[in-house]
Amino acid sequence: MVSRDHKSSLRKQCELLQLSRSRLYYQPVGESAENLRFMEIIDKQFLEAPWYKSRQMARFMKRQGHECGRHRMRRLMRMTRLVPICQQPNTSRKHPQHKIWPYLLRNMVIDRPNQVWCADIACIPMRRGLLYLVAIMDWHSRKVLAWRLSNSMDAD
Repeated sequence: MVSRDHKSSLRKQCELLQLSRSRLYYQPVGESAENLRFMEIIDKQFLEAPWYKSRQMARFMKRQGHECGRHRMRRLMRMTRLVPICQQPNTSRKHPQHKIWPYLLRNMVIDRPNQVWCADIACIPMRRGLLYLVAIMDWHSRKVLAWRLSNSMDAD
């Protein structure tokens, strides 16, 4: 749209088009040969281990003798549109058939131990899957009364 052969100046043409003049002189730079080689290695490794995220991929590259960090791996994986397959917990979505119970502690004063207990489930990502931590706590003393680790969300 901007022509160097036009009778008005480049400055005026850019002003009319509402472009900055630096866009006229910018020459896009492609990826370096090293990054292209890294992307090829990442692509091959991703076919063997599609669960590798940027940290694991950076460790793999270091074991192969290549110097690169996690942020560079993340950028290169984003450029190649590689998204790792990892199991995500679905603990917050409520089931449509489950009853919603009223909140019974709204105006209650908790002033002694063993008056109110609570339970919580936390999901801990591990190298080969997920672990679920269940804890039962006392609200007054904030002590953990019991806890269990499990690799599934079964009732037992």
